[in-house]
Amino acid sequence: MAEPAELPSRLAILPFRNKVLLPGAIIRIRCTSPSSVKLVEQELWQKEEKGLIGVLPVRDTEAAAVGSMIAPGMGNDSGEQSLKGTADVGEFQNQDAKNQQELMHWHHRGVAARALHLSRGVEKPSGRVTYIVVLEGWCRFSVQELSARGTYYVARISRLDLTKSELEQAEQDPDLILLSRQFKATAMELIAVLEQKQKTVGRTKVLLETVPVHRLADIFVASFEISFEEQLLMLDSVDLKVRLSKATELVERHLQSIRVAEKITQKVEGQLSKSQKEFLLRLQMRAIKEELGDNDDDEDDLAALERRMQGAGMPPNIWKHAQRELRRLKKMQPQQPGYGSSRGYLEILVDLPWQKVSEEPELDLKAAKESLDRDHYGLVKVKQRIIEYLAVQKLKPDVQGPVLCFVGPPGVGKTSLASSIAAALNRKFVRISLGGVKDEADIRGHRMTYIGSMPGRLIDGLKRVAVSNPVMLLDEIDKTGSDVRGDPASALLEVLDPEQNKTFNDHYLNVPFDLSKVIFVATANRIEPIPPPLLDRMEVIELPGYTPDEKLNIAMKHLIPRILDQHGLSSELLQIPEDMVKIIIQRYTREAGVRNLERNLAALARDAAVKVAEQDSTMQLSKDVQTMTTSVLDTRLADGADIETEVIPISINRQRVSNSFTSASVMLVDEAMLEKVLGPPRFDDSETAERVATPGVSVGLVWTSFGGEVQFVEATAMMGKGDLHLTGQLGDVIKESAQISLTWVRARAADLKLSATGEINLLKNQDIHIHFPAGAVPKDGPSAGVTIVTSLVSLFSQRKVRVDTAMTGEMTLRGLVLPVGGIKDKVLAAHRYGIKRVILPERNLKDLTEVPSAILDGMEILLVKHIEDVLEQAFEGGFPWKQHSKL
Repeated sequence: MAEPAELPSRLAILPFRNKVLLPGAIIRIRCTSPSSVKLVEQELWQKEEKGLIGVLPVRDTEAAAVGSMIAPGMGNDSGEQSLKGTADVGEFQNQDAKNQQELMHWHHRGVAARALHLSRGVEKPSGRVTYIVVLEGWCRFSVQELSARGTYYVARISRLDLTKSELEQAEQDPDLILLSRQFKATAMELIAVLEQKQKTVGRTKVLLETVPVHRLADIFVASFEISFEEQLLMLDSVDLKVRLSKATELVERHLQSIRVAEKITQKVEGQLSKSQKEFLLRLQMRAIKEELGDNDDDEDDLAALERRMQGAGMPPNIWKHAQRELRRLKKMQPQQPGYGSSRGYLEILVDLPWQKVSEEPELDLKAAKESLDRDHYGLVKVKQRIIEYLAVQKLKPDVQGPVLCFVGPPGVGKTSLASSIAAALNRKFVRISLGGVKDEADIRGHRMTYIGSMPGRLIDGLKRVAVSNPVMLLDEIDKTGSDVRGDPASALLEVLDPEQNKTFNDHYLNVPFDLSKVIFVATANRIEPIPPPLLDRMEVIELPGYTPDEKLNIAMKHLIPRILDQHGLSSELLQIPEDMVKIIIQRYTREAGVRNLERNLAALARDAAVKVAEQDSTMQLSKDVQTMTTSVLDTRLADGADIETEVIPISINRQRVSNSFTSASVMLVDEAMLEKVLGPPRFDDSETAERVATPGVSVGLVWTSFGGEVQFVEATAMMGKGDLHLTGQLGDVIKESAQISLTWVRARAADLKLSATGEINLLKNQDIHIHFPAGAVPKDGPSAGVTIVTSLVSLFSQRKVRVDTAMTGEMTLRGLVLPVGGIKDKVLAAHRYGIKRVILPERNLKDLTEVPSAILDGMEILLVKHIEDVLEQAFEGGFPWKQHSKL
């Protein structure tokens, strides 16, 4: 296509974002915005002779920081300039020219371009029209005036490049001739270097021989990756001498960069061997840093890790170990298998709190006691022991106090007591769950030689809280197991021994860590599974179950307010009277703790929440909230006024939101609602009387991990060979107790008048079957001995056991009654079942001090030493036997 005879005085303007089109360069543009599409249609597509359009650079460096300096949509497209490239034209809004110039930062100089190729397309399914335009830069111009024409802009321009006659005259200048030779020499040198790598450089050499020098400078520079500012400087270089000097400088710089890259490549290849080829990228990066003189280690990750190590406060011996590990890490490459594990090890060493401790203000025992009383009801002895513990900590903070172990059934507040200790000491609290842990590595960590190794739970917990003196709760310490992977309970021996935990050695760290500042607290449901050596390192504090009165107070003071808050309710929407709570305690939840009680109360709250949510259409705003009508809102909008809205923050206490609404009537829980929500009562006070209505049945008291329970023992006789049958999922100890009981009854059959005088075999031609109901529940222990004897004596004598009497105690083969454990829990269980008389071993008298006096006042405690005393109290009117029988 021939060059236009002259440049028009006005041109349609196409903005080119962050790029510059130079004369002689060719670009390919995809027009997608409405403004650019309209420009192409009216100026190029609909004209037979494709004229010229102006391509004007647009700055947006300020817009990137300010965000409002460029029109919306402008940043959606991007421009890309090359000999053969593509560019998208940015969108801009239809505003007046003055505002548009302010928003878009138009450059005052541009390039007139002619269309070499046009193609039109339609995107489906949107139906949007797009154009592909190939433009070639022709000459520079200067913008005199910018005005809008529809959706695009038209500028009044003046030509900047010299005309043909002026160029012929300027080329006679000796200085320009010298600059031209210098530029061509540099360009030829660049082409010679590029010929070794690219096969298409031959066409560039042809351009060098045929294209005028002033046009060739623009073409060469347009092919380089240079900054936008340098592109603008090249565009503004109207003077031929300045343009050639600038182009020669850019070509020389590009040539030097190619030579530096070749030098780096040769240097790296010279250092490589067969075994080092996988480190190619790393070595290239190092070589690049050397050429640039960039050896600043402050930005290096390993240098940053070393600085963190210096501020971690490690002891001297551990610091030397960490330095040795860091030196080894620096010699490794990131691709090596051990690099990640070695670095992870150092990062864990850095993150551990070697010297960091929680700041402890002066301990206020009075405030701590008030906090315990506020958070926990009852548990007088337990709270007193905690206060004593805190008092010792106050007087001698560095003392190695005992490890408290709270033992009791679930739901009595063991974990919350440990949390209260941490709050009173103003220390961080971390909980380590040991339930089901069978791997010793969970305590001591894995050795670094294993894949996926990690520190133990204790070190991980200290890393999480980031202090070396937290209160650490070892939860469910009685539920650890042992197998081929080790014994976690044995690993805890070092942790809980104050003489050893100063140098606790985690297998992963492989360096000693001081655990002496940690206050350990343990919880367990039972003492028996805890190994004796581990139990010896702890002070056991038993938390027995709650009495009905304690449960009632806990429910009214703690559970109900918390449940109402959790369900978005308030006392103005739902009320649960004390009488209903008592019914729930007596008929629905016979447990030692209060978890089932809390679940039942939550069920009532959920039912109430459904009703409140269904009544939302009838709810009204409270008096202090004004109703906003639609008419007022519309009026304020019409006037252009701002609408003020009040945001109600939803904090932890959601009652503030609930109190904004009032229901038509307060829901009051009654027995009908209890039965509807919770179902029929699960327990009945008449259960004991009904089950002991026949001979051969007695009532025992047992202890489980959930507290005390009432255990019925049933015995019956049938035709057989004198065998004993036991059922009810029994352990070995309770089976032996049954065998001992039957032997004692057979030996005392005549004295107890259970057989005719002179008859030797009580079980002649009959079998005995003893059953412990609730067969799905495992049972074991010696405390059912006296209960089994009473059941057998009742069976053989055909006399009923008193329905208001329960018993517990271990029996020897000679008839002595030995003491048993869990007396408080057992007495409380008897009280829950409505039993008024309890038979206990005489040596358990000391344990009755733990039972609340209110419970003892309503019960008759019978202390016995021999099994005959048990039989005397178990039957109505006593049990007859020979007056001179041998004990």
